[in-house]
Amino acid sequence: MMSGVSWRTVAQAVLGAVADIFSRANNPAVLDHCALKLYQAGNAAEAIPLAERSLVIREKVLPAGHPEIPTSINNLAFLYQAQGRFAEAEPLFARALEMREKALPADHLAIAASVEKLGILYQALGRFAEAEPLLKRAFEMRDLALPAFHPDIAASLENLAVLYEAQGRFAEAEPLYQRALEICEAALPAGHLRVANALTNLAGLIGTLGRLTEAEPLFKRALEMREKALPPFHPDLAHSLNNLAVLYGDQGRLAEGESLHQRALAISEKALPAGHPRIAHSLNNLGLLIYAQGRL
Repeated sequence: MMSGVSWRTVAQAVLGAVADIFSRANNPAVLDHCALKLYQAGNAAEAIPLAERSLVIREKVLPAGHPEIPTSINNLAFLYQAQGRFAEAEPLFARALEMREKALPADHLAIAASVEKLGILYQALGRFAEAEPLLKRAFEMRDLALPAFHPDIAASLENLAVLYEAQGRFAEAEPLYQRALEICEAALPAGHLRVANALTNLAGLIGTLGRLTEAEPLFKRALEMREKALPPFHPDLAHSLNNLAVLYGDQGRLAEGESLHQRALAISEKALPAGHPRIAHSLNNLGLLIYAQGRL
């Protein structure tokens, strides 16, 4: 063993050097891989330049309409959306969808993926009337083409449920969240992050409906899964902490809630760009809890 240097540090340095060599050789597949790993580690801002370069390379060397081009476009748009850069994401998602609709059969699942991505963006922007037909179309395409317990069907169900919940259509949203969780638990290994997402979605709705005792174990289970699987400063970990903190606040457990809000804010400020909506959300939640304790 090397004195003062862990093998993990050495391995990371070697991998970084290899990635740098390939990226300078203009290899878009390696750029995409590195961008994905950075995003998964909570570093979407650092991933964006790699995704941008990958797209430039593919558009330069591949014929127009090549299927790798809309894939690169979607990857970049997704990273923009993750950073709250919605105005840049929207035309990219729309362009990728248009390219796939021209090149592929009408029932191709790559079209469903592009339709869904654009619908998710519209939902995030509050453009619900535009989002709903897109999300329904993506679900119907997948429901026809995939086995009943395929994780992509769960994803489509969740996306529709998120839209319904945002519109206050809780009775329509809850069974979709429940079915999505059942599919994820049946189709994926224990501890998979998709299961954590499904738990979070269902718990959030149940908590909104005032069923706090039911929501708490779901939120806790999701947090435990994310703490095991994610880096300590990943935005999704902050999201889980914030969810549980809000529930504690609603239960009057203010000291417990404040501690979790503080931790969530610290993660968000480290992982996200200044001015990101999640940071504002964390600040607002922490401020409300401090105010509830009479400290403002």
